[in-house]
Amino acid sequence: MDLQRLISRYPTLYHMAEDKSWESIRRHRLLSTSALLDRFEVEGEERFAIESARRPEIVRVEHPEHGVALVRDNKPMQEKSLEKCLVGMTPREWYEHLNRRVFFWVEWKRLLRLLGARAYKDRPHLVLEVDTAELLDRHAERVTLSPINSGATFAMSPAPRGPDTFRRVADHPEDKPIVELSVDYAVPDIADFVLSVSCWHGAERLE
Repeated sequence: MDLQRLISRYPTLYHMAEDKSWESIRRHRLLSTSALLDRFEVEGEERFAIESARRPEIVRVEHPEHGVALVRDNKPMQEKSLEKCLVGMTPREWYEHLNRRVFFWVEWKRLLRLLGARAYKDRPHLVLEVDTAELLDRHAERVTLSPINSGATFAMSPAPRGPDTFRRVADHPEDKPIVELSVDYAVPDIADFVLSVSCWHGAERLE
């Protein structure tokens, strides 16, 4: 995939986070789950349950200096379906593979679908709109693209997934769709190129 073509096709990226988390994002930056656990010094069995397995509910973590953070659930990942569609990886490896990434939707309709999903539609969420060109200008070497919703296996026949699901921009075939853009580990300067920060409840923009 040509970098400029990617920017032209998807000039804005969308990230969904927990409600009222903007100040925390500005303070700690936009972190993957693994980066957050590193920052909050979470180790041992607690870390394994968050980073290496399915999270059926939001998880609260605390740190004497950094305060409190919420790790989002990954309810759309159904374990039996995941085992069937994984190629070349174990479920643990897949969870850890995802948890190292900060995810963005490349299309607004995908974000709206998530905001309206049964697990999320009854509570507000924060939405960040991000300038694609600026993000790629600073972090292109850590960006990968996925042709599927890598964090969901709800479909009757979920798409196969494994080590080759995420590819660098230059290695992503032109004829393959792009569903997600991810950045490895963290986006430390996210506040520099966020276009808007808004609160949504389902498909309704609150502020």
